[in-house]
Amino acid sequence: MPATAPKPVLLELLRCPEPHHAPLAYDREENALTCSECAKVFRVEDGIPVMLLDGAAE
Repeated sequence: MPATAPKPVLLELLRCPEPHHAPLAYDREENALTCSECAKVFRVEDGIPVMLLDGAAE
């Protein structure tokens, strides 16, 4: 089943939930968002980013 990417307008608005609020980059192959500052990885499920710090990979 192919991954569903978040809408481009959503990607422009999303920021890391850590206090630095750095921009996120979308990786289509991994279907995840990665913080440009702390490198935390947030998964995307059915086009919806899961922005929970407890569920983020480092």
